[in-house]
Amino acid sequence: MAEGSREPTHQPYGTVDQIPSQWTSGFSPPKDITQTPGPSAPPVYNIGNVSGYEGTTMGDGEGKYFPPPPDLVPGRESEPQPAQTNWNIPAISEDLAQEAFLEYVASKCCYSKAPARDMVFEDLQSFNTYRYRLETFTESRSTLWKTEPYGGEAIDSYLCGTPALPWDIRVEIPVMFKNEIRRIKVPHTSSLKGCPTCGCCGRRPCNKCNGRTREQCWVCHGRGFGSSDQRCSHCFGTGTVICQDCTGMGTTACSDCKGKGQLLMFIELQVEWKNNIFEYVADQRSEFPAELFKTVTGEKLFVDEQHMVNPVISFPDSAINQASRNATEQHQAQFASAARILRQRQTIELLFLTRVEYRWHGKSHSYYVYGNEHQVYAEDYPRKCCCTIL
Repeated sequence: MAEGSREPTHQPYGTVDQIPSQWTSGFSPPKDITQTPGPSAPPVYNIGNVSGYEGTTMGDGEGKYFPPPPDLVPGRESEPQPAQTNWNIPAISEDLAQEAFLEYVASKCCYSKAPARDMVFEDLQSFNTYRYRLETFTESRSTLWKTEPYGGEAIDSYLCGTPALPWDIRVEIPVMFKNEIRRIKVPHTSSLKGCPTCGCCGRRPCNKCNGRTREQCWVCHGRGFGSSDQRCSHCFGTGTVICQDCTGMGTTACSDCKGKGQLLMFIELQVEWKNNIFEYVADQRSEFPAELFKTVTGEKLFVDEQHMVNPVISFPDSAINQASRNATEQHQAQFASAARILRQRQTIELLFLTRVEYRWHGKSHSYYVYGNEHQVYAEDYPRKCCCTIL
């Protein structure tokens, strides 16, 4: 061998000379270790040499993304937006506000019911708070080279045809606006190669006994004698027993090729459908924590669903119009070049929010009732007690 050259990391164990040294210390190699199956398939693909899939890498990480062709990029439609009237909704009634308050107090083990039961209403102030949401349902396609144990099935290689381009492979679109991932073997990209982990033999040295076929006796911990200095009856004084993992063979089936010695290599297409959401809640300066709206629903005032929606322009609250314009521009810039936009949907909800002012024992207090579910937010409930759990 020329000076400075290196032997390959993995070699088939076809002769005794090629068997690792730890397998030849004190025992004979397994009989099947010298039987090396030979590949019976077309040559392995050059990873960077599949037309239309250049840049696809081997592994389990993030694959090579392919932008959709121009003919799959939809344009905006010019559908008229529905009339938007009667946006204002009055505050809830005193009876409903008190009922929600009593239910809230009942859910708190340390809250006295007296303030909610005996309060005197001073004012109910309604805040017309709106939530705008834009959903952009996209499809993206990426590829990776993958391997799996070869089970003897027919090999769909390049001899069977030319691989279709990533966006030419027909895949049924799932339910709109729901995330999903589908993985597909790209037709005509399969080939067979020997498993580099085990050198094509299908077996590896046992990890537990390091190929020695025996392991330390668990009864005497390798001493060969028990606590009374009598010979261990489990290992008969040898200090070792037959390895349970390899049953005394010294080798176990290769986990990469499942003992087959060969791997099927192919390009995997990953098709990902994702619902990308932009959400904005108009600030009405009500001093209410807006993040609480994430847990409730509102009354839908406007729904617009198209391939590509147009920004809302006629809503009475200018902040919602601006949010719609920002959202459509942002999603267009973010997704149109890297993914296929299949559908967009924009909605405007009225989020019920009423601030209740009341008196109890001569002092003023307040709480909020919000959402269709009539949830309550009360930061300064007047009577709380400390509970001690024994």
